[in-house]
Amino acid sequence: MRFFSLVFTVCVLFSFGPTHGSEDTPNIIYLMLDEWGYFESGHMGNKDLITPNIDQFAAEGMRFTNAYAGAPVCGPTRCVLLTGLHSGHTSMRGNNGYAPIRADEPTLASMLKTKGYATGGFGKWGIGGRGTSGVPEKHGFDVFFGYYDQVHAHTFYPAYLVRNSEEVPLAGNEALNFYDGKTHAQDAIFEESLQFIRENKDQPFFAYLPWTPPHGLWGIDEDDPSWQLFKDKPWKAGQRTENDAKVYAAFMHMVDRQIGEILTLLKELKIDDNTIFFLCGDNGGQPYFATEDRPHGFFGPNWNPATDERFRAGKGSLYEGGLKVPYYVRWPGKVKPGSVNDHVCYYPDVMPTLAEITSAKSPKTDGLSFLPTLTGKGEQKQHRYLYWEYGNQTAVREDDWKAYRGKSGKWELYDLSKDVEEVHDLADSNREVLDRLTAFAKEAHEEVRPGEIYDRDLVDKDHHHAPHEKNLKRRQQKP
Repeated sequence: MRFFSLVFTVCVLFSFGPTHGSEDTPNIIYLMLDEWGYFESGHMGNKDLITPNIDQFAAEGMRFTNAYAGAPVCGPTRCVLLTGLHSGHTSMRGNNGYAPIRADEPTLASMLKTKGYATGGFGKWGIGGRGTSGVPEKHGFDVFFGYYDQVHAHTFYPAYLVRNSEEVPLAGNEALNFYDGKTHAQDAIFEESLQFIRENKDQPFFAYLPWTPPHGLWGIDEDDPSWQLFKDKPWKAGQRTENDAKVYAAFMHMVDRQIGEILTLLKELKIDDNTIFFLCGDNGGQPYFATEDRPHGFFGPNWNPATDERFRAGKGSLYEGGLKVPYYVRWPGKVKPGSVNDHVCYYPDVMPTLAEITSAKSPKTDGLSFLPTLTGKGEQKQHRYLYWEYGNQTAVREDDWKAYRGKSGKWELYDLSKDVEEVHDLADSNREVLDRLTAFAKEAHEEVRPGEIYDRDLVDKDHHHAPHEKNLKRRQQKP
């Protein structure tokens, strides 16, 4: 009888919830940097930006050469990532800062909760302001700390951040003082990111880290060690001040430094081998601080220094420059170190990939798991087509063919295998191909079914603290 009792107890222990360290419940870190450009790191040939930890990350993991964002701007690309739907099916497709997903929509976090994961988000939410149907704590996150309104995230010295819809004042910061203060928001968000990992080291966790740098209004603490590396550079380039390019470079070093600290922590906690770590940008790069001798932007986010080719356009566009992102995955013992892969993937693919990794049941998505590519095991399925829409733009990719339609309403067609810069429109000479891709576009689009706003005053309060044009003018008029 005692033997039966012991066996029963063991069976019960192993039948409820995941056991940390088991192969189908690895820790998951998904770190997404805002507007990080494809060529904005040292191993990609950039001579000005200092990114030793990102370079090492690439050496220890897999780099994707054909990874695409879900959309060319902040909020919609987050919606695609978190819901697994492409932008013809998502519930929010604008970028006003607070537009929400619907209350009934599953997310990466709610899916992983079913497998016993602790779920935390730290940074820039962007798919539902406070007082809406899209707040993260109602979509599977145990905790979310940072900015809910994604335009609020453009200042690094806000008067407050938000934790599970409650305001958390930041000491020494004043409302509408967007460039200066005593508490840098990224420092606070980073510390909370580390604390979440420490607190959940003994159970499987999903740490979603949509950090704002290097995007936003470029303000940094005078004593920040990353600023010390760049403050005396002879660069004079910027949008607000001649120091903007220097602060941008400091931001890239800051997040690189923090990525290194996360990797060190994983090793110290002895959970590195059981942690899959994704690192990417959120949309295509922005050619900031262009000068006469640097016409592609001061740091050339979409310009290949090795070939002199440039992805066309940038953030906000459905040409390659608005969609191609840096994308890396590190998973010790599972992903081959230093590997480079040309598999074509995009943000709807993340949900089915995480579902396959964790044996979770995936909600209906527009994605395909790329786990076979990561591990080199099994057959990798390919997309019939990839689809994007944003405002008056539409784009479709099938194999190496890409169709684009912009404000003019005229479809263009490019062969990306020969024309990554999208300068040779082949629409007239390849009508059959174009007709097939435009039929895909028609198939992919459905009318948007948006989320709801419950408390307009609360929505407006966070938006009032955001550094958009109206508030910038108010700040300039303030005595």
